[in-house]
Amino acid sequence: MAVQSEAVIAVRVQRWPQRLTVVTLLCLSFVILYMDRVNISVVAPVLMLELGWDPAVMGTVLSAFFVGYFLTQIPGGWLSDRWGTKGILGGEVAWWSVVTMLTPFATMTSTMLAVRVALGLGEGMSPPCLYTTMARWVPAHERSRVGAVLASGMYIGLAIAFPTAVWIMTHLSWPWVFYLFGALGLVWSVAWYLFVTSNPEDHPRISSEELAYILQGQKATPQAQAIPWSRILHEPAFWALLSAHFCTNWTWYTFLTWLPVYLVQARGFSLQEMGIYATFPYLAMLVFGNGSAWIADGMIQRGTSTTFVRKFWQTIAFVGAALFLYLLSLTASPAFAVLYITLGLGFLACFSPGMGINHLDIGPKYAGALVGMTNTAARIPGILAPIITGFIVKYSGDWNMVFYVAIGVMLVGALIFDLFATGEKRFE
Repeated sequence: MAVQSEAVIAVRVQRWPQRLTVVTLLCLSFVILYMDRVNISVVAPVLMLELGWDPAVMGTVLSAFFVGYFLTQIPGGWLSDRWGTKGILGGEVAWWSVVTMLTPFATMTSTMLAVRVALGLGEGMSPPCLYTTMARWVPAHERSRVGAVLASGMYIGLAIAFPTAVWIMTHLSWPWVFYLFGALGLVWSVAWYLFVTSNPEDHPRISSEELAYILQGQKATPQAQAIPWSRILHEPAFWALLSAHFCTNWTWYTFLTWLPVYLVQARGFSLQEMGIYATFPYLAMLVFGNGSAWIADGMIQRGTSTTFVRKFWQTIAFVGAALFLYLLSLTASPAFAVLYITLGLGFLACFSPGMGINHLDIGPKYAGALVGMTNTAARIPGILAPIITGFIVKYSGDWNMVFYVAIGVMLVGALIFDLFATGEKRFE
């Protein structure tokens, strides 16, 4: 009878669940976030010529974003867990959208660095807000799939950004990339304020059936009055999660910031060809990330331990990406280079049902704070990887060194996660 009751509730809330509105807007926020984050990477080949920047200067500009992004992760997690996400997320999207629109006016290196830090300050609160919202709005048995859907916003945003930005550059001029992308965020902020509440219990249009479905099998995730910082810092599973997040992001940010330049300068593609081929890896990440998440949820529903599922998919992500980066270092073919990057980043996207959702396993009540902490550590690769890549390319001209570093980082991350991670709740 319990199974039938749950099925009936699930059917009754399909008329248009309010949680679907929340998830849709969260996914769109990530689409816009990554469009605004990567736009400077797309225009980098033009900026380097127009402003006379060498790879070392460009790498410094690319990394400046992550300095700001680093600073607001933990405050964002604390604020979202304590006060909810409606005002915080809506305000920060409006902030970074305005900063994006101001970017073309920063034509000096110093002012561009300041703008990129300001952009990072705004975007830095987004991941903690996302996880806090998931913890309160998404039933536990849907979280792997919803997490993958939200992660899809990253890949969709990148797949849109590359060809769209190239078209805008060639038909209007590069400043319009920032004007038009920034305007999207302002529209999103209005929609967020109109249609979302921080908690499902407070939503004026949610049905009693849907509210029961969200909370069924779990307690409502309450606001965290105090964060158990000491307990978190003494938990090995937290450090395994943090390490996996750090190591995943090293490879992710290396390609996120440098892929357009690599395709144009190292592989000889034109700007228009880059705009097309640079979308392939992110389309692969969309498929791999969602596919692995659906399989992972099925494994858990069939009785496989959550701990095994998290470790299995994170290992697949690291080892698969490392293999194709190694093959990338061996090929002289531009076509095979695109193929190996596509498959490497595709496998990396399997982090979604691995470490990507593990915060909600070990501490759903403190999901925002946990994401804020691991995301803070995971911003360090965002600061270091673009700079180190720029200096390696400038002084050695050897892109393979960049890939070998990423391979080593991922293999270390796989070992630590497999030894110490867990899918069990650690913080009540």
